Amino acid sequence: MTELTLRVYRDIGSEALRGDFRAAMEAKGYYAFFGFIEDLRATLKRYEEEEKDEVGKLLGQCRTDFPNLSRYSPSWERLWDELTSIYEAKNEALAEVPLSERDGEWQVLIDNPYTPQQVVCYPGLGFADAAYLYAYFQQDLKPNEYLRLQKVTNVAIKTGSKEVSMFPRD
Repeated sequence: MTELTLRVYRDIGSEALRGDFRAAMEAKGYYAFFGFIEDLRATLKRYEEEEKDEVGKLLGQCRTDFPNLSRYSPSWERLWDELTSIYEAKNEALAEVPLSERDGEWQVLIDNPYTPQQVVCYPGLGFADAAYLYAYFQQDLKPNEYLRLQKVTNVAIKTGSKEVSMFPRD
């Protein structure tokens, strides 16, 4: 097996070929599997409502075929739980916001009003990316923190001028 990508993995139709893929991945090690996982994260980021069952099946198949991720990296020991959590939380966001209201600009905010830390905002997102971040940040939400997924209905944007900047000009 020469190409160890998620795209190739998704096209495999038999248990025997998935076994060959797994063996080839184990032989290549961390860097090959890192690319595979990054492709899987990108899939979780961009999937829409009509693809959720297919992505769920893919995630389950990956978990079955690669049960021991710590063989690639000790930090990946709970990766399947993390990705499954993101998948489930994103599906909740997809269910919460009707398809007809998903166009336009979205943002995700994280705040804890009881700490001096500033609000964290991820603006200028499409709905799929915003829903992914909303799902991603739910995993580590601390007590008193809140997470908001919100659509921007009006926005005014102003950018700075080089003439008034304290930084050197090019």
